[in-house]
Amino acid sequence: MSTTVLKPLKFDRKTLTNEELILFYHNLITPRLIEEKMLILLRQGKISKWFSGIGQEAISVGCALAMEKDEFMLPMHRNLGVFTTRKLPLDRLFMQFQGKENGFTKGHDRSFHFGTKEHHIVGMISHLGPQLGIADGIALGNKLKNNKKVTIVFTGDGGASEGDFHEALNVAAVWDLPVIFVVENNQWGLSTPSKEQFRCKQFIDKGIGYGMDTVQVDGNNIIDVYEAIHKARTSIIKKPRPILVECISFRMRGHEEASGTKYYPEGIQDTWAVKDPVDNFERFLIDEKVITAEEIETIKKEIKNHINTSWKAADNAPELTANTKREYNYLFKDFDNTPILPSGNNKSEKRFIDAVSDGLKQSMQRHENSVIMGQDIAEYGGVFKVTDGFVDAFGKERVRNTPICESAIVGAALGLSINGYKGIMEMQFADFVTVGFNQIVNNLAKLHYRWQENADVVIRMPTGAGVGAGPFHSQSNEAWFFHTPGLKIVYPAFPGDAKGLLAAAIEDPNPVMVFEHKALYRSKSELVNDDFYTTEIGKANLLNKGNDVTIITYGMGVHWALETLEENPSINADLIDLRTLLPLDTETIFTSVKKTGRAIVLHEDCLTGGIGGEIVALINQHCFEYLDAPVIRSASLDTPVPFAGALEKDFLPLDRFKTQLIQLIKY
Repeated sequence: MSTTVLKPLKFDRKTLTNEELILFYHNLITPRLIEEKMLILLRQGKISKWFSGIGQEAISVGCALAMEKDEFMLPMHRNLGVFTTRKLPLDRLFMQFQGKENGFTKGHDRSFHFGTKEHHIVGMISHLGPQLGIADGIALGNKLKNNKKVTIVFTGDGGASEGDFHEALNVAAVWDLPVIFVVENNQWGLSTPSKEQFRCKQFIDKGIGYGMDTVQVDGNNIIDVYEAIHKARTSIIKKPRPILVECISFRMRGHEEASGTKYYPEGIQDTWAVKDPVDNFERFLIDEKVITAEEIETIKKEIKNHINTSWKAADNAPELTANTKREYNYLFKDFDNTPILPSGNNKSEKRFIDAVSDGLKQSMQRHENSVIMGQDIAEYGGVFKVTDGFVDAFGKERVRNTPICESAIVGAALGLSINGYKGIMEMQFADFVTVGFNQIVNNLAKLHYRWQENADVVIRMPTGAGVGAGPFHSQSNEAWFFHTPGLKIVYPAFPGDAKGLLAAAIEDPNPVMVFEHKALYRSKSELVNDDFYTTEIGKANLLNKGNDVTIITYGMGVHWALETLEENPSINADLIDLRTLLPLDTETIFTSVKKTGRAIVLHEDCLTGGIGGEIVALINQHCFEYLDAPVIRSASLDTPVPFAGALEKDFLPLDRFKTQLIQLIKY
């Protein structure tokens, strides 16, 4: 048996009126009654999964009541009370649980993995921590607007072990963001107790390390939670900064219903039942003569009737029918992507890096709601000097140095987008994207598909080898993202396309990754239009025409192919510069291959798992009867990128490509 002795809650109503206390009760009892209904439906097989917040309702409800209705809240899977207090229609909420068309994700995701801008809620993903960085971005947007709004985001004692927690708190502290971090300390992370999650005595101790004000509150006491959040919010409005609020509570049921609670020490649930937030608040209201027991039963009956009516409406709603074309349409937000032509004909010689900088600067002038973030990009101008002079042009509010925390900054870019901004991030080196990978492939890429909210985010990726930078500053990792539906990928080979494609990426309201080859930054120049323009995303460029063979490539591969053709003037080739990898211009590829009957795909990335494999498969599937030879892949070795010059030259495919091309012509 548990030896811990807990006492019933004591409430101090402070200045709350009877009407306000009754309102608190309405909101507190609603999620409890819904849960009781859902647990029955789960056993009946009417819903597939349930994450219980029984015993923790006071946290969700108290927080929601303390916030203004137009302030963003970022809840987790035990925060049903946030959704109900924000008055989401219960029939739609129940349709969400059933995976129906009128649910908030239209059957694309389950339970509480959704958001609704109408109710200023941004839902979680299963990875627990990434919403903290998104909250930073939303809060940054509020700070830039100076609208006196505060953001609140939830995490658990288990989720707070993730790197996203530490990154987000650090960024919020450094930037003095108006955000409240609520840690629901319910003693358990699935089956792992808190003593195996962290060594510090309490979570408020963690805030100290970030120079952050902290508050600890009994999370089962709805008045105390409300007062703590209300006080924190009022203080933040007067002096913008983050505050960490630790709410002590207990998870009365399993992590989710299927996991059970067999790992709990015997008697611990009975011990914590003494502090049940609903039972204690009901006794307080009766003792204070705010309401009678009979009136409580009347309230419960009314709410149950509303729940049952809403469930019936949801249950009677038609089941989803699959429509493949429609599913693809959910990937991206529609917009007019017609290329924007330059207003004049003035051109000047620009290096690749100058063109990138020019496109970025003109886009930021065009969109005053754009913010660029990255390591050392402000006064220093970035390690490649793309943003040199940008602070003078746009100010430090819009050109923001970041701590070294890629995940939080990708999340912040998404939060900015949700709050009406265009988020632009410079990944200092493409190699460093690994520590922001989750935010890109699971938040940016899936957001519109999940709940029809677009991610207006551009991530610039300085990439590629050939500069003797070794295995951690030279990788070609575009294939990692080529596999992820919901992303767009551009990879220019020339200064003009570098400017136009970056500008197009910023115009596009969807997530776009812009790969820029470092070795091209200062080695390639051409005449580039001085005015703003965009280059169409999704359209390849046929650089050279011939009948012997089709060369399909992008980035540095384009220049290798041009060099090879110059050395072998007898080879008449179609040379396709893809420019865009997602969406892939298969029409241009297929038309050329059907004409030439031979194809070779060249890329700097390693051979195995590279984009070339997919292109070869597409050609074999759609052009097989036109082929006169096997389709060839030419790529770098399947090793990390070496440092020494001779090894790097051997690693890269240029010499092999020349041999392979000649062999293909002779086949």
